[in-house]
Amino acid sequence: MSFTTLFGSTQEPDKPEPDEPGEKKGGFFSRMRQAVTRTRESFSAKIADLAAMTRIVDEAALEELETALLTSDIGVPTTTAILDALRDRARHEVIEGGAELRRLLKEQLVAILEAPRRPIPSPDTPPKVTFLVGVNGTGKTTSSGKLAAWSRSQGRSALLCAADTFRAAAIEQLEVWASRSGVEMIKTRQGGDPSAVLYDSIAAAKARQIDDLFVDTAGRLHTKSSLMDELDKMRRIAAKLIPGAPHEVLLVMDATTGQNGLEQARQFTGSAGVTGIVLTKLDGTAKGGIAVAIARELDLPVRFVGVGEKMEDLLEFSAPDFVESLLG
Repeated sequence: MSFTTLFGSTQEPDKPEPDEPGEKKGGFFSRMRQAVTRTRESFSAKIADLAAMTRIVDEAALEELETALLTSDIGVPTTTAILDALRDRARHEVIEGGAELRRLLKEQLVAILEAPRRPIPSPDTPPKVTFLVGVNGTGKTTSSGKLAAWSRSQGRSALLCAADTFRAAAIEQLEVWASRSGVEMIKTRQGGDPSAVLYDSIAAAKARQIDDLFVDTAGRLHTKSSLMDELDKMRRIAAKLIPGAPHEVLLVMDATTGQNGLEQARQFTGSAGVTGIVLTKLDGTAKGGIAVAIARELDLPVRFVGVGEKMEDLLEFSAPDFVESLLG
């Protein structure tokens, strides 16, 4: 007997109209600037001071830049790569003034952030299946609900799968987000079989021709072998029911944990088949440069950023807009 039950009505909610391109672009940039305010106040101020004092970029100027990059949590390996590229540029031509240094730095940051980006797979027939993975406390369940709302804002239909059956109140928390998002949710009882609820969710999504299925998986560390085995089982089930599924595996990371979170993610990604990052709580840190470190050191694209507590406070990531928000 299946313990799976439905949350919400049996009819698909009306799809909201997608934003106009101009409105979406302008709104994104404004909200991104607001989200990285704390990082910009520290990082951009240092760059501005450096630019104002620099006529010809020399080793002393690059050392000042190094300090600014490190304090924004870009990290030693990525900072070293940026400085090596600038030094190589300086060996071939004179970098005149702080404005030119700022321009070159922007180019470097955008290139690093865009390097891991790959085409996002799209199945021939719906649904597209996205797993949300990560440790407890990063905002994984919240991000699952916000992604469902984001999907609907794109004019797509969405379904949530409550496969985090281990954490107390995880199912109830996702129910709240499902209600707020106006989407249905497939669930089971706490302690139930997450693979069974995934199976039922995929069957429901296929029957209803749902575009996007978002699966909230149990919070786990790479060292928890039983939970990692369960995740492997879920991946096999998804692939058996829908060729190529899961089409995305998004690791949810807390930006406020900085380099500590990066190390945890590095150990996690190899085991979970991660394809991209959801970087949450970007508005709560002055070290937003961690996004750059993630792209280079994990070779993973930042796909979404969390910039607040509201439903709409999950933004699809844009490297040029992020860098422009930091440096202006």
